Amino acid sequence: MENCLVSIFDPTATSEKKKENLFTAIYVGAIFIAIAAIYFSHLPNSLWDDIVNFFSQLTLSPIPGTSIPLPAPGNPAADTELYFAAFEFTLAIGIVEIVILLLRVYFRSPVARKAETVENIVFWLGASYLVIAYLINMTIPAEWFVFWAGIIMLFGLALVARAFILLAKR
Repeated sequence: MENCLVSIFDPTATSEKKKENLFTAIYVGAIFIAIAAIYFSHLPNSLWDDIVNFFSQLTLSPIPGTSIPLPAPGNPAADTELYFAAFEFTLAIGIVEIVILLLRVYFRSPVARKAETVENIVFWLGASYLVIAYLINMTIPAEWFVFWAGIIMLFGLALVARAFILLAKR
């Protein structure tokens, strides 16, 4: 048993497959813990009811400056509790990604895996900022579309961060 534990925590003795299985287990477990913790921290309000209410009150609203209608909340201020839970979730996942990156550095994972983790960190922490900046205090449906434009830009920024890490390797 002791040799098994030593080999898990020895970065040179652990195979790539075992390392990736360890990271996956930590990641999936952290997601479940985050979901449960967020759900229980919002009791007595039911986040499930908030989600159902959110989707039931979506209406088609035109994107500002266009005539293209897309779904948007009918009453943006009514879903603050749900937006705050989304903020907590994105922040928690961002923190888990930082822990995963530290483990990847310790276990000497390939640069491509580290770059992927940096991409995830940029996305999840950026998404948590966008939720706080645009959704928590949202009063008009136009801010809903600004949030989604920010998410699209965040995808691009995360990919650029990953590219820089891979480029630095060369």
